[in-house]
Amino acid sequence: MNELEIELNNIDPQEFFTNENISSLRSHFPKLKIVQRGELFKVLGEKKSLDDFNKKFKYLTNYYSEFNSLNPNVIDEIIYNDIKYNGKDKVSLILHGVGGKPILAKTKNQKVLVDMLKENQLVFAVGPAGTGKTYTGVAIAVKALKEKEIKKIILTRPAVEAGENLGYLPGDLKEKLDPYMQPLYDALRDMIPTVKLNKLLNDKVIEIAPLAFMRGRTLDNAFVILDEAQNTTPAQMKMFLTRMGMNAKFMVTGDPGQVDLPRNIISGLKDALMILKDKKNIGIVHLNDKDVMRHPIVKEIIDSYNKTDNQKNK
Repeated sequence: MNELEIELNNIDPQEFFTNENISSLRSHFPKLKIVQRGELFKVLGEKKSLDDFNKKFKYLTNYYSEFNSLNPNVIDEIIYNDIKYNGKDKVSLILHGVGGKPILAKTKNQKVLVDMLKENQLVFAVGPAGTGKTYTGVAIAVKALKEKEIKKIILTRPAVEAGENLGYLPGDLKEKLDPYMQPLYDALRDMIPTVKLNKLLNDKVIEIAPLAFMRGRTLDNAFVILDEAQNTTPAQMKMFLTRMGMNAKFMVTGDPGQVDLPRNIISGLKDALMILKDKKNIGIVHLNDKDVMRHPIVKEIIDSYNKTDNQKNK
């Protein structure tokens, strides 16, 4: 059995090695024996597992050195997603969410998106599902609200469904639309405690509404995100973009490869990207498969499907 010995420098072991943090580390490395005494940390096990532990542990100490905090949420996020919190690859912390969960820009393009939103009043984030476009945007909006840079957040989507018809669903308009808006609610619940979020929603400080509700409004002092923008028409996109008021930040997200509009209707997202691609003060970020943060088994599933599709095509 091999042994790894680590001595912590400039780190308070009582804050770093809480019972919860030790339990979290052990759950991620069940084949290793982890022993902590004061500033000394001993880990016993197979060399390959020890090397992996040593690499991930350095990411954790780097995180702690910068933010002076560490909790199981941070440990899970960094170890589970193999986030290289080190040097040039260091992730960008946007804010701490519910229970201290770190909301991070984890990939190169997600970090570009964060910077773009700081520098521009209008930003397009384009890429496939799972690349963190909307989640990152919502996090930046929540941070701006907490820091009182804006007075409200508005999250909107065009009411176009992938193979479904809202008219046949039971309930009033809100009950019909809420399931469609669920990804936006899920993102917010990661970042704002439930009681506070409900109050913000009731007070209209945070609005989640279909795109049609934006017509006729001028949106001042707001962070506004149009999600699933590939399903807008050019007229809807123009309507949305011209709602921008004073001290407003607009973000448009979408995947041009997942258009649910009838075939004879042009996507407003594709149209806007062509019209506005060379305009100043408008940022465009293209995310790709490298930005997808998924469970490892999902990547295996996707690879298997792709291989099967290629064989069928041959």
